[in-house]
This record gives sequence, structure tokens and C-alpha cells, in this order.
Amino acid sequence: MDSLITAAARALAAGDPLGALKRVALRDDPPALALRGTAMAQLGDFARAKELLRKAARAFGPKEAVSRARCIVAEAEIALASRDLTWPAKLLDSARSTLEAHGDRLNAGFARYLEVRRLLLVGRLDEAERRLADLDPKLFPPASRTFHELVVAGIAMRRVRTQPAREALGRAQQAAHQARIPALMAEVENASRILDTPAARLIARGGERLLLLEEVEALFASRAIVVDAFRNVVRHGNTTVSLATRPVLFALARALAEAWPGDVARDMLVARAFESKFVDESHRARLRVEIGRIRRLLRNFAEIRATKQGFALVPQRGREIVVLARPVEEQHADVLAFLTDGESWSSSALALALRTSQRSVQRALDSLASEGKVQSFGRARSRRWITPPVPGFTTILLLPAPLPLD
Repeated sequence: MDSLITAAARALAAGDPLGALKRVALRDDPPALALRGTAMAQLGDFARAKELLRKAARAFGPKEAVSRARCIVAEAEIALASRDLTWPAKLLDSARSTLEAHGDRLNAGFARYLEVRRLLLVGRLDEAERRLADLDPKLFPPASRTFHELVVAGIAMRRVRTQPAREALGRAQQAAHQARIPALMAEVENASRILDTPAARLIARGGERLLLLEEVEALFASRAIVVDAFRNVVRHGNTTVSLATRPVLFALARALAEAWPGDVARDMLVARAFESKFVDESHRARLRVEIGRIRRLLRNFAEIRATKQGFALVPQRGREIVVLARPVEEQHADVLAFLTDGESWSSSALALALRTSQRSVQRALDSLASEGKVQSFGRARSRRWITPPVPGFTTILLLPAPLPLD
């Protein structure tokens, strides 16, 4: 490899894409094309970067399987950064196998990190942890160790485990400073802010206040009965009653919990549960049926008693009842949660991450766009959606993840 290629590669490794381009911008040989593609990716021009990397992969000869595999890994990283979650994961797995077979441990390990980061992004935490366990960060340079610790912290935050998250972020900060890459340092700093930003709103005894993620963790560990509006579940200790597929029952549980220790009038419960402005005898009959269902589901730690006005939720053994709600409640908050990561998303990638239909996501995006909360650029399959972060709040609890008790 000639001196210019070596110098360009070192510039990229140090996070200096412009320095790399100065050395190879006018060259069209395969190594230069690959380096130019990587540099364009670091500068944010993902479309041009993919074009250059694919051209480089085609230009490498049949005896240069390792170089082609490296191009595929680089393209996979671009797909992840541009939130192209439909990019074929099998290609990355094949490239990783090629690199491992040829002894390129560093790039093979980086390919594994890309796989794990994609799993984290779509909420498959158990599988991400299993794959992460196969990697020893001590064997990799500081930049890769930073990626490792960021993934560890991301999994911990999704599981609402703040102490392991802080420890991982501390290690990530040390590794990022050793790597001396400003973009990497900024990424660690942004991740660290999540732990010091309000993540939820606590509603209890007629009042409410904002909670940090650490306080949410303490709430889950307490003896309180928590009506969780993030996952639509009612939890107490190690017991969780999921109402995610039963919105009427969850609306009743939340209305009763917000009024605790008082009661809720029947007409108000009908309006909350059935979203009806007019109440007749059929609504009251249906309310009695739904109250019977929620009473059976919560019987292990609370009971629902009839009062003169309506119904009241009464916890067993004098426990507290609280509601854990989003800091700012609005329609399509789950879609906004992904968009506030600062990256551009396609509707297909959002549908994959949210595990819903693309048409549902498109309707949500159109609604948010009409309210000026999101913006799009591009057309057809190249259309991407972005939004600035919601100031003062973190959306970590809105992202898909197993329940903290799992």
C-alpha cells in the first residue's frame, strides 16, 4: 500500500475525513475509492458514500476478498447511521465470516458491533446481550471499546438499570478520550445526558412531578403499585399485569389510579374508557362488565370498590398507587421517540423498529408533519423524516424493550 493510502487511512481513523480526502480525492483505484467512501460517510453524505464503496467493492479483484468484505462492513455502518434497517443483514454476516477466516480480527469485531447496535435499535435486547458477550473489548482499540460500552449502556438504560449504565458510560468516556475522535466524544456526551434528563412524569395523590431514569428505577423497586403508561401495564414488585392489548381496561386502571385515594364518578369513567361524550344506560352496563374484568386482573394486590359516586381503587396492605406517564403526552409519541435521536429515518425503518405496519407509520408521520413536528426530504424510497430533539426530555422509555422485570 502506498504512502498516500496509508496516510488517508490514518486520517480517517483519527476522525479527520477532510485530511483523508486531500490525499485521495483525485484517485480512482479501489483502495482510494473505499477511503473516499468512508470519508464521505463521516461527512454525512451517505448516498455518495454508498456509491463509492460499492464501486470499490466491484473493483477489487477475486483474490481481494478481505478488501471487499471491508467495503461491505463500511456500507453496513452507513446503513445503520442512515437508519436503513432493511439493509440485508446476511451480507454483513457473510463479510464478518470472511474477515474472521482471514484473521482480520479488528474489522470482524467491528462488524459484530454493527450487528449488536442494530439489534439494540429495534429493541431485541436479549439477542444483543448474547452477541455482545462473545466480544472482549480489551482486544480492540479505543474507538471500538467506546462502541462496546455505548451498547452496554444502551441496553442498561432500556432495561432501566441506571448504575450499570453510568459505569459503562464512564468507561466509554475514557475510551473516547483515548481515541481522540471528537465525534465519538460527542456521542458519549449525548448518551450521558439521558441519565440527567427527565424521563417520565409521576402522578400521585392529585399532584405530579418529573422523574429522572434513576428515580423511575427506584419506583419500580418500591412497594408502590405503578400504573405504567409507557408499556400499558400495572406492576407491583415482581408482578406485572399487561393491558397493552386492552386499552379500555388500561384507561379504567389509569383513571382510578390518578384519582386515588379518592373515587371516580361513573360518567367520568365512561368518558375516559369509551371516549364518549354522551352516557346512556348501555354505557353504564358496559362499564360494569369492564370493571368486573379489571377487578379480576388486579385482585392480587388491589381491589375496586363501588362508591356512591362511582368506583375507587383500594390497594392491599396500605400500599401507594401512582401513575407513571410520559413527560409530554401526545399522539404518535412512539414515532417521535425514534426521530428525536437526530438521525433521518425512512417510514419502512420506523415500521420495522416499532413492529407495526408501514401504512400506520406513514399516517402518523403525515399527522405529525401537518402539526409541524417533523420534516421530510427526498421522494419515494429515498424519503427520510427528521425532527429536532424535544428540549428538556429524554424518550428512552418510549423505545421498544422488554419490561424491566423480564
